[in-house]
Amino acid sequence: MSVKAFKLVSAVEREMLMGDKNYINIECIECCGKNLYIGTNDCFIYHFLLDEKVSTAGKITFAATKQLHKYLGLKKPVSELKAASALTRLLVLCDNTITLVNMMNLEPVPTGARIKGAVTFTLNENPVSGDPFCVEVCIISVKRRTIQMFMVFEDRVQIVKEVFTPEQPCAVAVDGYYLCLALTTQYIILNYNTGVSQDLFPYCSDEKRPIVKRIGRQEFLLAGPGGLGMFATVDGISQRAPVHWSENVIGAALCFPYVVALDDEFITVHSMLDQQQKQTMPFKEGHILQDFEGKVIVATNKGVYILVPLPLEKQIQDLLASHRVEEALVLAKGARRNIPKEKFQVMYKRILQQAGFIQFAQLQFLEAKELFR
Repeated sequence: MSVKAFKLVSAVEREMLMGDKNYINIECIECCGKNLYIGTNDCFIYHFLLDEKVSTAGKITFAATKQLHKYLGLKKPVSELKAASALTRLLVLCDNTITLVNMMNLEPVPTGARIKGAVTFTLNENPVSGDPFCVEVCIISVKRRTIQMFMVFEDRVQIVKEVFTPEQPCAVAVDGYYLCLALTTQYIILNYNTGVSQDLFPYCSDEKRPIVKRIGRQEFLLAGPGGLGMFATVDGISQRAPVHWSENVIGAALCFPYVVALDDEFITVHSMLDQQQKQTMPFKEGHILQDFEGKVIVATNKGVYILVPLPLEKQIQDLLASHRVEEALVLAKGARRNIPKEKFQVMYKRILQQAGFIQFAQLQFLEAKELFR
């Protein structure tokens, strides 16, 4: 049974990006506060300001205002963008080279600092250096079976560590000293400080695109065999039951308490609290799904959309209105971490009371008694 957890809202229309130039495709996106960056296949970066507007009826819309665009001077696509807001830098991967550019004017840093030989890269969101004016970057190197760790400052880069892997890595996520890696045939956790590694489970990267995503401190979400979304800690164990995805998931994002997944036809929403599928939205030609500071963004080759979560209280009331008491209570308990304590207690008492009346009306007197108590 479905519940409406998200609404899909358009953010950047194709005309704003490409006008009548049909050959332009969106390759990657990055969002930092109100700043939205788009990298394209013709080597441009576009910078938009996203303005969220709420109507009197509570309807949310987004107005994107183009700030500027910049040509990087190569005949290659911009394949990845990551913002380091503390440094006011945007890290841009194009033609196996990571360049540092200013977040506001998109000009390269004067020192020309760059990281060469990167296939893909990610930032360490739980950094180990303790330096607020530096970001830790992990790259999959063009050198076979090699991962490299860098410290990136405002105008220089410094290699920290080079790690060799048992097979060729194809995707990576980082938490502290821990790397969660998709290799050719399996997922592993590797501590790059001690060199100790732990196998998670087998996976064939030739058949499907692996997904490795850090979802919290020392926890990752992975695309497992049989269309399962698997959770794994740095200790190699799973503290949550898996969610059932389709076999061909392209991307996944987290917006607590939901895991959102994209395949070639749909966006699906599963609850982390009871693993049930809660919502399905038809979405054709999607190829990017990412979350940025709690904002979930999805993109096709031509347009960018935002998945706006409906307020948890509204979702709980909808569940109660359709007499789905258990699900409403599970969601209400899960909402505790998103709502201030005093407000939560008032809300939770009211929900227990409503749930009690629903059970009472269905002649489930023992259950109603417990809820009223």
